[in-house]
Amino acid sequence: MTHTRSALLLGYGYVAKATAPLLRAQGFALSGTTRSPVKAGEMAERGITPLINPDAAALRTAMSEASHILVSVPPGESGDPVLDMLMPCPALPKLEWLGYLSTTGVYGDAAGGWVDEDTLPRPDEARSQRRLAAEQGWQAFSARTRIFRLAGIYGPGRSALDRLKDGTARRIVKPGQVFSRIHAGDIAAALMASIARPEPAGPFNLSDDEPAPQADVIAHAAGLLSVDPPPEEAFETAEMSAMMRSFFSSSRRVSSEKTRTQLGWTLQYPTYREGLEAIYAASI
Repeated sequence: MTHTRSALLLGYGYVAKATAPLLRAQGFALSGTTRSPVKAGEMAERGITPLINPDAAALRTAMSEASHILVSVPPGESGDPVLDMLMPCPALPKLEWLGYLSTTGVYGDAAGGWVDEDTLPRPDEARSQRRLAAEQGWQAFSARTRIFRLAGIYGPGRSALDRLKDGTARRIVKPGQVFSRIHAGDIAAALMASIARPEPAGPFNLSDDEPAPQADVIAHAAGLLSVDPPPEEAFETAEMSAMMRSFFSSSRRVSSEKTRTQLGWTLQYPTYREGLEAIYAASI
């Protein structure tokens, strides 16, 4: 007997919002959790049944009815808040696929070298250690769990272009420092590729082809906007929050070649240049 495919979005964040239209186009019935009544209204307008702050019983019911679950709720200092609500694990009779959105931060510092899907995670930041623990928790939760390690996420409304427009863009220069990135549209496409090809178990790296210094990305965005880029600031003397400084504490180049081969996934935006240019073109 077949059943209607239904996707439950645990957390309606930036990536879930980008993925929802693709799921809907594939005929999925959509529901999702949120803590915000305002966001719940937005979800309802987009054809997503909102679950506002569900308790454990409501969450278990929603999960038991879902064929696909996308988890984008980050862990807190005390652990993964969703897993904590679900113990002991509920029966999920309809589940075909569960995607957990993690971060390439779990690889730790590679001193600018390359990491890939076979690299042993060595998280050196507390938040990345919590991510790795959450990955392990969700893998133990279901054999259908697929782990997606995301590089720095950007896209419409969340890019260097937006930071230049609102005056918050900075060019921090730390010699040898690079970051890997991924456009939200490419993340959504990768998730759909995994749903279509659920057998590969991962973990999956989602990153584009060109790790680059943060300052280079800001400069390219400034060129698109025909504005002067902000002045360069030396990392050693720049004033910044502890959180921002921690992002510069590790440097790695993330390969996603194995993921692309396993999922048959192709990048629409192979570097930050194509991604920013598409965002800019859509805004004019």
